[in-house]
Amino acid sequence: MSPNASQLNINQQLVQDLLLGRWADERRDSRDRMKNPEYHKIEGQPYTEHRERTLGQLQALVDEHAVQKAFPSRFGGEDNHGGNIAGFSELVLGDPSMQIKAGVQWGLFGAAILHLGTDQHHEAWLPQIMDLSLPGAFAMTEIGHGSDVASLATTATYLPESDEFEIHTPFKAAWKEYLGNAALHGRAAVVFAQLITQGVNHGVHCFFVPIRDDNGEFLPGVGGEDDGVKGGLNGVDNGRLHFTHVRIPRTNLLNRYGNVDEDGVYTSPIESPGRRFFTMLGTLVQGRVSLSMSSAVTSALALTGAITYGNQRRQFNASSDTEEEVLLDYQLHQRRLIDRLARTYADMFSANTLLEKFDEVFSGAADDDDNRQELETLAAAIKPMTTWNALDTLQEAREACGGAGFMAKNRFASLRADLDIYVTFEGDNNVLLQLVGKRLLTDFSQELSSMSVGVLSRFVADRASEAVVQRSGLRRVVQTVQDVGSERKSANWFKDPEVQRALLTDRVRVHVTEIGTAMMPVAKKSQAEQARVFNENQFQLIDAAKAQAVLLQWETFTEALDQVEDEDTRTVMMWLRDLFVLNEIERDLGWFIENGRISQQRARTLRGYTNRLAARLRPYAQDLVDSFGFEQDHLRMDVATGEEQVRQEEAAEYFRRLRADGNAPLDEKVLNARRKAEAKAARKAEAKAGKR
Repeated sequence: MSPNASQLNINQQLVQDLLLGRWADERRDSRDRMKNPEYHKIEGQPYTEHRERTLGQLQALVDEHAVQKAFPSRFGGEDNHGGNIAGFSELVLGDPSMQIKAGVQWGLFGAAILHLGTDQHHEAWLPQIMDLSLPGAFAMTEIGHGSDVASLATTATYLPESDEFEIHTPFKAAWKEYLGNAALHGRAAVVFAQLITQGVNHGVHCFFVPIRDDNGEFLPGVGGEDDGVKGGLNGVDNGRLHFTHVRIPRTNLLNRYGNVDEDGVYTSPIESPGRRFFTMLGTLVQGRVSLSMSSAVTSALALTGAITYGNQRRQFNASSDTEEEVLLDYQLHQRRLIDRLARTYADMFSANTLLEKFDEVFSGAADDDDNRQELETLAAAIKPMTTWNALDTLQEAREACGGAGFMAKNRFASLRADLDIYVTFEGDNNVLLQLVGKRLLTDFSQELSSMSVGVLSRFVADRASEAVVQRSGLRRVVQTVQDVGSERKSANWFKDPEVQRALLTDRVRVHVTEIGTAMMPVAKKSQAEQARVFNENQFQLIDAAKAQAVLLQWETFTEALDQVEDEDTRTVMMWLRDLFVLNEIERDLGWFIENGRISQQRARTLRGYTNRLAARLRPYAQDLVDSFGFEQDHLRMDVATGEEQVRQEEAAEYFRRLRADGNAPLDEKVLNARRKAEAKAARKAEAKAGKR
């Protein structure tokens, strides 16, 4: 702790407003709703009962007008895309199954019709989707292709003689799999299939396909199976669907981006098939935004429980014979939890930025191709970080609470099981990061193509010089000379925001430049040769994408700091930002040393400074988690109730009275020490008497 640390006061309301972001009112409204036990998960409930309870929860959300914000006002919605996801992210506090089933119904099934369909589709189906009288499934994923949506095998072939499309899954690997609402409740599905007309495949498009009658029985040609019990989210009725020459009207094609007329002629406002495909998928990016927000909320929830418990639970007599240590006073506990607290703040700020970008595009305020591509890239970067971080945080929080953390009533294990699938929902995290990496390579390629011959020659020369610097360690030598004998100078260097930005930016640049340079010689060679070289650099590409995501998170954290005018609050949050970035540098320290970005002298001081920074934040850990704004009805964790504090005080009072009464049993160690002292004194006395 710094000398003045105890004098700093955090303005929790200010921090909470900052964390909740632009749509704080919608989030608070949703949180208030989640206090109602009707929305709470019942741990251990059989999955068949859990499914029915979840369906009832969705109907309750409809009745409270809680899920219609993103839909058009003419249907009773609010045209509020950002506010819709902001409120949706807080549903995870009640039951993740409820949240995900709601996401399937309104964020996937309904959103596909809203964003891929046109007015006729909106009029026909949106009102029923909004009031839940038409439950639906989102049938994109196939068991044989997973994240490779472009290669889906399900076909939708136009038949001009009947003015219909025929939906068909030609083999089992084309079955639609892992679909929420498919096993039981869904009455229709939006089915993604290869659109074929006049003998031409125009790529993946989306179709509205009825799947069950009013009695819940499959319609002719439609079949399916129940996925049964899963590793988590067992309130969602996931299942698989298949189609055998199922006929649907031509007008059931959601035709905003591609249409087929009565004669079978295909037209589209987007000429490029590749761009058309990514535009259609891009309209569904809100799933990634939602998962990013919800994961950050869950990390915050877990840390509130674990840090509250760590501030109350005592273990081992490290510095006193009569009083045990508070867990959070141990350095290891600080690094386990406060490090992740810093990362969770970064997650929340970056998720808020992602949500604002999403709203800009979907509200129409900035809906152009560049902004859509930026949104897709940002979502593909932030979603992996926040979902992976949530799993890591839940596990560490569970372990930090010991046996108590494993009890169902403290929710850590249950939440981790439910959120496990988030890392592959809406795109496998590594596949998404590959998209980020490819975007970075595209930017690199465009930058090179704009260079003149002379500039390009200098670039090549600079790359050669860069390699020489790395091999010779010139940067390291300079830094070592500057740092010798001055640990404080090294620490000041690490906490300089411009240094932090440069280190993070440079890491991205070097990764991308190395990959891009490796790809340049095969740019005009065969597809197979390009694929080979790309594959040889794929691991580094993912590293580059992760590095870019961390840079984005650091930038959003720094931008949030700029909004904090209260000096004490800003100071503490600056420490938290520094801890976030230094943790990241510490994890990848080998790269920074190897590439001459950090000297070995500075590297040796990094861990000590990071340890001190975590200790400096320790007195504020409770304030920082309390700033998340959760109440007991949100937490529903015994470890966060203060019950542990009562137990500790009761135990301390018992032993205090025992000592005061003189009735405490004598510790064997004390007795042995006393006997040894007495024996030693006796020997001295005997020796003294003998001398006489």
